[in-house]
Amino acid sequence: MQMIAATKNSAKRKTTSQHPEYAKHLVGFLDYLQAECGLSLNTRKAYKRDLLHFFSSLAQSGVKDISKTSPRHIEKFLRSSKGSGLSVASIARALAAVKMFCRFLVIERIIDKDCSACIESPKKWHRLPTTLDKQAVQELLNEPKAGQDTYFSRDRAILTLLYATGMRASELAGLRINDINFNLGIVRVLGKGTKERIIPVAQDALDVIHEYINTARTQKDNGATDEHLFLSRSGRALAREDVFRTVRKYVRRAAMRGNITPHTLRHCFATHLLENGADLRSVQEMLGHADIATTQIYTHVDSSRLKSIHRKFHPRG
Repeated sequence: MQMIAATKNSAKRKTTSQHPEYAKHLVGFLDYLQAECGLSLNTRKAYKRDLLHFFSSLAQSGVKDISKTSPRHIEKFLRSSKGSGLSVASIARALAAVKMFCRFLVIERIIDKDCSACIESPKKWHRLPTTLDKQAVQELLNEPKAGQDTYFSRDRAILTLLYATGMRASELAGLRINDINFNLGIVRVLGKGTKERIIPVAQDALDVIHEYINTARTQKDNGATDEHLFLSRSGRALAREDVFRTVRKYVRRAAMRGNITPHTLRHCFATHLLENGADLRSVQEMLGHADIATTQIYTHVDSSRLKSIHRKFHPRG
């Protein structure tokens, strides 16, 4: 415990030494994001990285007092971000971090005026998500094999649950055994902003999870108090990054092309539901999207269904 506290203090001193005037506000801002805004740990980490880059840009421009920041400094930061090869989505997120930080400073009366208010976010292309057809998904789910993979039971359960529920990698890593109700066939998921949602789980997927719990996970438990569903070889809870590595391992083995990640299985979950006639509102609820506009992207993916509807109902179809 003392070592963890020392590490945190060391990290805080490092940040303060690099940006002495700005860091004292950053600590309070991160607390504000967690307590007031309910942002997830991953989002807070991303915002912190973006703001540290912003602080470096301010330092290069000779800005020592955060209250002296102007729209020109923010625009310079965005141009340098673009020049370094960041994607439009990453630049938009960095600007969102700066905007929220400036609003926080106004709320705390550290600055009088929000200099970021006049800066518009870069427009992002609405790229269609990468998806796999049902056969390709099944091939991926079958890749973990007994006798070939030490943790095949756990890995198969991870892949199966990602596709069966459409949950995010961080949500799956945070699952606890009690979050799954085998009698009702549902899983309780704690999503972004600590919002809870309930997702139905098919019996085939429950059987795979039940097998893992009664075999591989029981061996890893060793009387430990960790109630997380998925454990590492040392008996500790898996991290989000471990879930990504697990998926990528079997993607490579299946010789699948493209950047296929846990989020790809989330896309497949939504797309295949819509292909089979699920309504958009239900899919939105299961994915945990706050805005249905985010879910609507999947209606563009299912072009075959749209064509069949057109042929069936249009006079000249």
